Amino acid sequence: MYSMSDLLQLTVSEGASDLHLRVGIPPVIRVHGRLHRVEGPPLAAEDTEELSRSITSEDHIQAVREQGGSDFGFAFGEMARFRVSVFKERGNFGMVLRQIPSKLLTMEQIGLPASVRELLYKPRGLVLVTGPTGSGKSTTLASMIDIINIERDEAHIITVEDPIEYYHHHKQAVVTQREVHVDVPSFAEALRRALRQDPDIILVGELRDLETMEAAITAAETGHLVFGTLHTTGAAKTIDRIVNAFPVTQQEQIRIQLSTVLQAVISQLLLPRSDKPGRVAVFEIMINTPSIGALIRDNKTFRIGSDIQTGAKYGMLALDASLLEKYDQGLISQEEVITKAQDPSTAMLKLQEIDAIRAMKSAQ
Repeated sequence: MYSMSDLLQLTVSEGASDLHLRVGIPPVIRVHGRLHRVEGPPLAAEDTEELSRSITSEDHIQAVREQGGSDFGFAFGEMARFRVSVFKERGNFGMVLRQIPSKLLTMEQIGLPASVRELLYKPRGLVLVTGPTGSGKSTTLASMIDIINIERDEAHIITVEDPIEYYHHHKQAVVTQREVHVDVPSFAEALRRALRQDPDIILVGELRDLETMEAAITAAETGHLVFGTLHTTGAAKTIDRIVNAFPVTQQEQIRIQLSTVLQAVISQLLLPRSDKPGRVAVFEIMINTPSIGALIRDNKTFRIGSDIQTGAKYGMLALDASLLEKYDQGLISQEEVITKAQDPSTAMLKLQEIDAIRAMKSAQ
């Protein structure tokens, strides 16, 4: 039958992002965004339980029994690290293992514009990286932290994660990595304590509740550079999501705070490449300017999109422009542009222009 070691070896050698184990089907791996079943018989209830137990501590098994699931980080020897979610479904054990790339990418490899690098040297403020699950937020943040670690010898970086994904070694900076439920009970508690630990930069794995958001905003206000992630798409929705997490009586105050502490919102999507196997990142980048600060304060976030479109000189990038650029470079399909664009009808017209220019060039 299947051994966990063989399945992890296969996941690494195929360059898969995830490994799924469920009763009733063979193991499944996700490669370049698509699911593929491993050749072999379907897993029985005792198989998924045995595979789960082979890498899960008794504490986490206990959490699965009592709470229905548990998450943790796991190192597969020197080969790879995985973020593991083990859970019960229909009374059986199930498991998903997300492979954490061991090699950090440079910002150029990720495709981030130069304006983002400038954010890494800000003395204070809040930088948010947003996007759906599996869009590469953790990778982008880890690469940003790595640049700070290499280049800023005055920096103490504290990361708060659940679980820790990338291990950062001390380079020029000093790095403290705290895992929620292992080193500290919650994100909010870790943030409160971090302020007493002489930090310069704080990375919050996820702004998942009101308490954590409040603590992150306070940390940014008190002179720290705070990085965090949210599962939102686009700057306007991200700001609305934070504001709406607060009681109505506090929302105006939060808008005022955000209008001053927010440095940037970087939204990203990972799309399948059309030229070869793999995926490519597209971005929307909002840099906070006095104009955008006023829109946040006045509760007019619906106007932020037009500021982004005209804000190239500040280092901003509209999502639709990023999509069209990747299409023009032959990296993604028309269909991806139209389905992901914020303004599909204008994107269609731009696609026709690109195709017309291509046709003219090939005719020459």
